[in-house]
Amino acid sequence: MIHELRMYTLKPGSINKALEASGTVAQRIRGNDNYGKLEGHWSSEIGALNQYIHLWGFESVSEMQRLRGELAALPEWRKEYVPLIRPNILRQEIRILRPVLDMKDSEGDNNFHELRTYRVKPGKAAEWTGRMVEAMPAREKYSRNLGLWINDFPDPNEITHLWAYKSWQERMEARAGSQADPVWK
Repeated sequence: MIHELRMYTLKPGSINKALEASGTVAQRIRGNDNYGKLEGHWSSEIGALNQYIHLWGFESVSEMQRLRGELAALPEWRKEYVPLIRPNILRQEIRILRPVLDMKDSEGDNNFHELRTYRVKPGKAAEWTGRMVEAMPAREKYSRNLGLWINDFPDPNEITHLWAYKSWQERMEARAGSQADPVWK
């Protein structure tokens, strides 16, 4: 299993158009996850703004490449969806992620997500995530982890993880609690 994290930086003021096109036209053309499993999609409110981010699941890199090629070859993809989105894209970034933990679904009203990426010293990603996995029960006393990955591409010295919260306030309380917890520190 791999995940593909796609991050699009869009022209200011165009995020709602992109979300609408993705949620209607793109999903209609893609069918029922025929071209990869949509694990989640978000827009940014903090940090880099005007970003639309989505996470796709595939069995392998070769499956991802095959399905991406099939999707790109569809006339309706090229003629209906691409013209809606491409004029608004300023930058596209793709990361291939290898799961360290199985991805979990968001539960309930967890509508606030935090995607974090850390760059570690070369060759230390497995060691770093191993320590994080050991301490995860202590961290999850404060908030729910949805995924932990080692980035395979473009930078194998990066770690990505995803957290779910009900609100910004809950996130702040969870961070304060976890940072004071000696097991997590």
